[in-house]
Amino acid sequence: MSKFVKLLFIALWLGVTCMDAQGARESRTIRVAMTPAFLHDQHALLAEWRDYLEFRLNRPVEFVQRDHYRDTMDLLQQQKVEFAWICDYPYVVLKKDVRILAVALNEGKPTYRSYLIVPTRDTRTRSISDLKDRVFAYADPYSNTGYLSPRFEIKRSGGDPATFFRRTFFTWSHRKAIDAVAVGLAQGASVDSFVWDALNKVRPDITSKTRIAWKSDEYGFPPLVAQNHVPDADFLLFQNVLMSMKNDAHGRLLLARLNLTGFIAGSPQLYDSVVEMMRLFGER
Repeated sequence: MSKFVKLLFIALWLGVTCMDAQGARESRTIRVAMTPAFLHDQHALLAEWRDYLEFRLNRPVEFVQRDHYRDTMDLLQQQKVEFAWICDYPYVVLKKDVRILAVALNEGKPTYRSYLIVPTRDTRTRSISDLKDRVFAYADPYSNTGYLSPRFEIKRSGGDPATFFRRTFFTWSHRKAIDAVAVGLAQGASVDSFVWDALNKVRPDITSKTRIAWKSDEYGFPPLVAQNHVPDADFLLFQNVLMSMKNDAHGRLLLARLNLTGFIAGSPQLYDSVVEMMRLFGER
């Protein structure tokens, strides 16, 4: 075999090897954990969004759903997922382990609120102070709007969150907290404004049984985050796909169905108010 033929053979072999390596890299699944706050019971929409992301990323995508915020946080810390859509409170807790991938725009802004809701028949309640010695539903112990925020308001007004209510219980999702108030299991709950507003569009028969008694100041919208070990190339690719959704027809349709208007890069400063509330309870 001539020297030229040998070199050509080696070059072809190296080319095939590189192509195989590239194909293997692109076949690695991107795993995205989801908390119960987002799309948890909207399986058709979740599947359609996954298909869209797979096409744009040219990679398999798997959504990993968990029932408790802590479980989603564990998936990130144990590096069992690369990305997650989490609440702002868990983001602050995990700040050293993750970086913000993107923040959704809710009605054009990267913010949301905590809604204090009560049964419709309760026309008296104007603040959480009016619910002393009542039964109250919390969403999740790692929820900002569904746990941290109402306890902060109680403490700021001079009360003790541990003894303020006659009884409290966790529903483990904002949707279930809304249901608890609607059917009379709780006399009040603090819920994610995004979840209540989205539910109000599709199930007004449920939300009409509740009344928004109070709204908090704006907080940074729950971010999509990446585990610190995620390669920069994967991070930037996923970020670009999310931020470009508003630029194509299918992406805009999905955003509308998600009740969002787009995604931005976001920044840790969006969550400064959550950090301040946590400090009041001696947390980081």
